[in-house]
Formats: sequence, structure tokens, C-alpha cells
Amino acid sequence: MRVVLADDDVLLREGLASLLTTAGIEVIGQAGDADRLLELVASERPDLALVDIRMPPTHTAEGLDAALRIRREFAGTAILVLSAHVDVDQALELLDGERGIGYLLKSRVTDVGEFVDTVHRIANGASVIDPALVQELVAARRKDDPLEALSAREREVLTLMAEGLSNSGIGRRLWVTEGTVEKHVRSILTKLDLTETPDDHRRVRAVIIYLDATS
Repeated sequence: MRVVLADDDVLLREGLASLLTTAGIEVIGQAGDADRLLELVASERPDLALVDIRMPPTHTAEGLDAALRIRREFAGTAILVLSAHVDVDQALELLDGERGIGYLLKSRVTDVGEFVDTVHRIANGASVIDPALVQELVAARRKDDPLEALSAREREVLTLMAEGLSNSGIGRRLWVTEGTVEKHVRSILTKLDLTETPDDHRRVRAVIIYLDATS
């Protein structure tokens, strides 16, 4: 796998590069700002771009804007946003992608092995969204929120779906059988008036699209 990194924090960027290289992932370029990131993606066509949201010069949403441009112009490059912040409104457009999209909070990455596995999954087409972002989306749309129809357990399952877990993975996390998870998933999709599909990333996309449509 070929990856480019974009973060204005050089120590963090070098640390990520070392971590990924140790895991057998080829880091083909590093950027400290959005312009350099776009140059790297255009010239190197990486499998995945790992991007911070806030970069020079204004430290607002330069990284996210660059990620949106990559999504439009270089569809073959997967994107993992690794941020210290939950930027709900600005992230919605990026998350409304068919595949190969991730949004993780830096503070919640606590296991190197799981992080590397997530990078591989996103590069292979999965969508992985930090549960904190899902919770923010839910909180921001609590009024007339369609998720109010869900039980507490269904909300747990929905959060884990948003992490990109399969039904068997959800079952292991919640200590329930895969059959039980399947029943919860069917109920969630029914209550949200969404068509069930076998693709985990499509389930995540459906949740995000629905929440955005009801904002």
C-alpha cells in the first residue's frame, strides 16, 4: 500500500510515517500544508491520503477542503481524516462518499494494531467513522431525530456499524450472537426506513445521508 501523510505537526507526521513503515506500508510523501498534499496526490496517485483537518495558513479546514478535492478529482485515492476535532457540518460532504472514507479522532487512537488495520480497511474500500462523530451527528439533530425510535441496544449496534464492524465483529464487541446482531440491524434499517444491503460501508453511508437529509 502507498500512502501520503498531511499534518503540520512534524513530530506527529514523522511518528505516523515511522509507525506505518514499520507495519509494512510505504509512505511515499509527507506534506505540512494542503497545497503540498494536493501536489503529492496528483503526482504520486497514492492508495490512501491520511489528512489532518486543520492546517496552515488559517488552521481551520484546509485539510478537509483538500480531502474534498481529492475525493472529486482522484477517486482512486482513499481518504482517512485523522483529527483532534469533531467538525460535524464540514465533514458531512466528505463522508457522503461511496467507499474508502475514514474519520478518526487522534485522542481515541489507542491501539497501534487496530489503527494499522483500519488504514488497510479504508484503503480497500471500507468506511470507518469514529463513534464520537456519530454521537455528535445524533446530538446535533436530536429534534425530530429519527433515531429516537431506536432502542438503547440498537443505538449501540448503529454506533458499531458506523465504526465499520461486521455483524460478527459487533457480536464479539457486545458479547451477543451474530444472529442477535442481525435482528438488531434489520430492526434499525426498518425503523429508519432504509433498505438493507450486505455492504458495511453502504450501511454507514446510509446513516450519514439520512441524518444529513433530516437536519
